[in-house]
Amino acid sequence: MKAVWLIHELTERGIGHFIGVPDSTLSDFCKCLERQYADCHEVPANEGAAVALAAGHYLAEQKPCLVYMQNSGIGNAVNPICSLIHEKVYRIPVLFFVGYRGEPGKKDEPQHVFQGEVTIPLLNQLGIPCEVIGSETTEEEMKAILDRAWDALADRKPYAVVIKKGTFEKETAGTDPGSKKTDSRFGADVPFTMKREDAIRVFAEYLKPEDAVISTTGKISRELYEQLDQQKGSHSQAFLTVGSMGHASMIALGFAESRPDKRVYCLDGDGAALMHLGAMAFIGEHHPGNLVHLVLNNRAHESVGGMATGAVHIDWKRVAESLGYLHAYSVKNETELRLILEECQELTGPVFIEAKVALGAREDLGRPKERAQENGDQFVNYHQSV
Repeated sequence: MKAVWLIHELTERGIGHFIGVPDSTLSDFCKCLERQYADCHEVPANEGAAVALAAGHYLAEQKPCLVYMQNSGIGNAVNPICSLIHEKVYRIPVLFFVGYRGEPGKKDEPQHVFQGEVTIPLLNQLGIPCEVIGSETTEEEMKAILDRAWDALADRKPYAVVIKKGTFEKETAGTDPGSKKTDSRFGADVPFTMKREDAIRVFAEYLKPEDAVISTTGKISRELYEQLDQQKGSHSQAFLTVGSMGHASMIALGFAESRPDKRVYCLDGDGAALMHLGAMAFIGEHHPGNLVHLVLNNRAHESVGGMATGAVHIDWKRVAESLGYLHAYSVKNETELRLILEECQELTGPVFIEAKVALGAREDLGRPKERAQENGDQFVNYHQSV
């Protein structure tokens, strides 16, 4: 199915706003939105915020919005689904497009397996009628699905379309959020040039055997896994978070509070940090002296397609300072990163470091060979003995 055809069909039926958090299953749909419908496309920090934003548009215009997300994002959206848009509350219609990760019977990453099993039952439990589409779905079938969806929306009720991998035909590559030449939203900003993998390589060089690392989901954990194996011969001192986007910093805080004898590093992404920004305020308030929070900022949701975040101009250093981090830095190259990593080993935290990195990763970037639970057990055993 061509994404441009479907988006045109949706706009013709009255959808004026497309709101969501990027998902790899929906990446071609999102690329088309960015290229041809950018004026009516918004990417908030998380899926719950997307539902609330859609509610605000509806209250102003009395027209339903489309909210898209990966099925893992349903959890973030449950509160406003139940307590804001539900027919027993404000009765606000929303059309949901949900990327179907972990589809039963299909191989996928471990964090998606259970989510895939409960996606349809969860939508049913939330009172949201849903239909599943895939590459075999024809335009005529899709029109019939939209007809049924519009009957529900006209009755001020939500409706969901669950979308399998490969449903949309491939779109051309999206713009690079790190380059002012390809995206006018970045104005006169200097493009970020340090490779994320190089920043992680430098970080690994400064990591001591007794240090603990909590890394966020996606390519950051995959790159850290390879760098630790290459440099240290083992990745056991790192907890490689799969799923739970936006929560790595709180995992790190919990570990740091319980193990004050260790220096604890959180390797985070800008999209993940934005998703639950309140975690940084909590860290600043609790001032763990042994925590270093390193955000690798490429201004994009790279692991799910590279779409720009909804806050590309955020000044992370000032945010961290305002939220109570005792020390905050921003670096743009390996030399600066080395200086700060050397300095921060003697500082009392919490310490915040923004590393400005370019969008992109090696095509042959591998994945962890162990199951998630195996990695977790290795991490526990390592830090009980070191």
